[in-house]
Amino acid sequence: MNICVFLSAADLDERYTAPARQFAGLLGKRGHTLVWGGSDVGLMKVVADGVQEHGGRLVGVSVTFLADQAREGADEMVIARDLAERKAELLTRSDAIVILVGGTGTLDEATEILELKKHGLHTKPVVLLNSAGYYDGLHEQFRRMEAEGFLPLPLTELMFFADDPEAAMTYLETHPVR
Repeated sequence: MNICVFLSAADLDERYTAPARQFAGLLGKRGHTLVWGGSDVGLMKVVADGVQEHGGRLVGVSVTFLADQAREGADEMVIARDLAERKAELLTRSDAIVILVGGTGTLDEATEILELKKHGLHTKPVVLLNSAGYYDGLHEQFRRMEAEGFLPLPLTELMFFADDPEAAMTYLETHPVR
């Protein structure tokens, strides 16, 4: 499976790097391909290293203004013109999406993917890995959106909130694209 991972390019502490490293190991050991933003810095590097160390393939999609941070040695590296093209390329090349911890860029990618799914423009499984409770507030906001009628489909059909890397991978492997 080609698994797109949205995540931070920042250097983060162990509460976030440890689950990301564990997820990367599962991805690589189980023969999946990482499709990611292509950067060789921060958490993006941690995940790419972990996937590669465990035998997985790397498909990066960087963007022109970040090309100097693109990982050398990826199995494939695409350089998109802009962030919109990058997001479209990441979605096209993936069978599933996992959202790890991140900032505004990660949140932008996640909400666009969810909006596309909400409108039926893709049916790929989406998992949010809630490392160290990072997305507790977002989870509560999505539950409120659902309760108050802002989501046209149940939250459980839109995405899966996983508390640990194993739960995230199990969900992906048991919920293929429809």
